Amino acid sequence: MHPTGLITALATPFDEGGALDLDAWRRLLEWQLVAGAEAVVVAGSTGEASMLEQAEYDTLLRVAVETVAGRVPVLAGTGLSGTAQTVAQTRRAAAAGADVALVVTPPYVRPTQDGLLAHYLAVAEEGGLPVVLYNVPGRTSGDLLPATVAELASHERIVGIKEAVSDPVRVSALVALRGPGFRVLSGDDGSACEAMLAGADGLVSVGSNVAPAAYRRLCDLARGGDAAAAGAWDGRLAPLHEFCGVEPNPIPVKALLRRLGYGQGLRLPLLPLSARHQDEADRILALLHQLQSHPGSESLAA
Repeated sequence: MHPTGLITALATPFDEGGALDLDAWRRLLEWQLVAGAEAVVVAGSTGEASMLEQAEYDTLLRVAVETVAGRVPVLAGTGLSGTAQTVAQTRRAAAAGADVALVVTPPYVRPTQDGLLAHYLAVAEEGGLPVVLYNVPGRTSGDLLPATVAELASHERIVGIKEAVSDPVRVSALVALRGPGFRVLSGDDGSACEAMLAGADGLVSVGSNVAPAAYRRLCDLARGGDAAAAGAWDGRLAPLHEFCGVEPNPIPVKALLRRLGYGQGLRLPLLPLSARHQDEADRILALLHQLQSHPGSESLAA
């Protein structure tokens, strides 16, 4: 199982009382599939995994697996600060029917490169799922370096990396590790076009929560090597890329999802989008209608 192309890092919808909104969750999943998402991530950082109770995590994943019904791979965020806890969470995800574990570098503890190597080997050997490494130093304060990735890439159960460092030199070093058993995925919407034109296999996207067909088009153009068309389409998406970063993820994208009828809010310590960005959210919503009405795209709300 080697996820490629457009992979949406799904936000988790909550209702007005703060509980899981499973109706919105099912509708969001179906919209992604109809619009062309090639895989989905459940309970990643965009999904507010740190705010979920274990029973909620299990429910989200179970409903996702049932709704997707084998149409695309389901990736489960399973990375925790401790190796034993990560192995246990990965086993839970496997039991729930997930296809792949997306395993972020251990937050907060800042292991050495040797520690990261040992961590990922243990998860791959003991977790019961294929593993996609996930490197996002801005969230974890740890950086999984390409030299360490090179040692992990040959393991039969380590099938790829989601890299959120957008430096072209970093991307180039990782793309050199690609092979039939190891794929490189961009974890940064704003630089994903460049990364895919350079050889990356896909994008794990935040913005595709609200514009899946538009991001599928970006992935298709960039992975197809059409630099001019991909660059032009990326330019149209740039305001959405930028808006999703005006406050910590997933605050901006959940403000858009709320406007589209998918959930009501976030969980503390995250707060709703600041008043100073509300007008911008309305402008982005208008842009979404334009993007999603492009010939070949699906309608905005499913």
